[in-house]
Amino acid sequence: MQTPLTELLGCRYPIIQTAMGWVADPTLVAATAKAGGFGFLAGAVMTLDEIEAGILAIKSQTDAPFGVNFHMYVPFAEDIVDLCIEQRVRAVSYSRSPSAKSVEKLKAAGVVCIPTVGAFKHAIKAVELGADALVIQGGEGGGHTGSVATSILLGQVRGAVSVPIAAAGGFRDGGGLVAALAMGAQGIAMGTRFLLTQESPVPDATKAVYLRTPPEDIVVSTRLDGLPQRMIANSYLARLIDASQVGLLLRALRNGLAFTKMTGSSLWDMLKSAWHMRRGGDLSLGQTLMAANAPMMIQEAMVHGRPEDGILPSGQVAGLIDDLPSVEVLISGIMAEAESTLEVLSKHRTGDTNQD
Repeated sequence: MQTPLTELLGCRYPIIQTAMGWVADPTLVAATAKAGGFGFLAGAVMTLDEIEAGILAIKSQTDAPFGVNFHMYVPFAEDIVDLCIEQRVRAVSYSRSPSAKSVEKLKAAGVVCIPTVGAFKHAIKAVELGADALVIQGGEGGGHTGSVATSILLGQVRGAVSVPIAAAGGFRDGGGLVAALAMGAQGIAMGTRFLLTQESPVPDATKAVYLRTPPEDIVVSTRLDGLPQRMIANSYLARLIDASQVGLLLRALRNGLAFTKMTGSSLWDMLKSAWHMRRGGDLSLGQTLMAANAPMMIQEAMVHGRPEDGILPSGQVAGLIDDLPSVEVLISGIMAEAESTLEVLSKHRTGDTNQD
């Protein structure tokens, strides 16, 4: 199945695997690429050396195109840009505080720029800054998310931009892909569905929590970093909700220092990044200072396998998922269902025409 999105990215199918922190590792990205989808490496939680090693690891497993996700406000962002150009990475994804200079440099080198946005105004701004395509994520999506449902947000954006769009938030199967195409998207992007696959590095104990959680227990909270995030309600989130603002700020500072150490940055680097985030977006000072909370809190569940001691970002679609297929089985199944759905719809249309 070819669409303007597959033509732009060079993949066989209009299915994007999003860059979930601690989840989208080289194994998952390579599996997605080999199966015909397009995967993004989660560079936002990696050092520069780790990103390079990840790119090389993916290339050792497949010749298919893939992408890298990173934050453009980090101190070594320009080094990541240069690395992606040098390694001929097909695309990059990003979200908050995009750098017009970096986008221009990437585009000049032929790297596709495809940010993720959760609001209409951010979609317009991203295209004005040079985005070649967009992933628009509705409120059903996991992690940082907006307040508008995917179907409504897609309706807002599709008539206002001329670049290909991948719809995200609530997708898991071929029926969803067909629905997204019918609503004006050129493909879908999925995170939670890829998290729940055999190649996903998430520990079994954490995956089990996702598989048994109903949609109504996947909630939105601002207690993690001051921005709306959708996650599974657990005892850790309950403790955050009960914590004082001072306690949350102290926790954020500790996590910020831990995150800078992990990524090889300094305290000064963290402060500069916070300043750039504050200038480049709609974040308050408190939200900016709390931004490092998310990756460290998520790490406990996604890396260390302690789901009750960390945050579990999740789309509501997790409540409809009850299996852990391989990526190959997942993508081939989605495409088979999409083709059969289109065939059924075509027969219905033909039948209606004949009756006329």
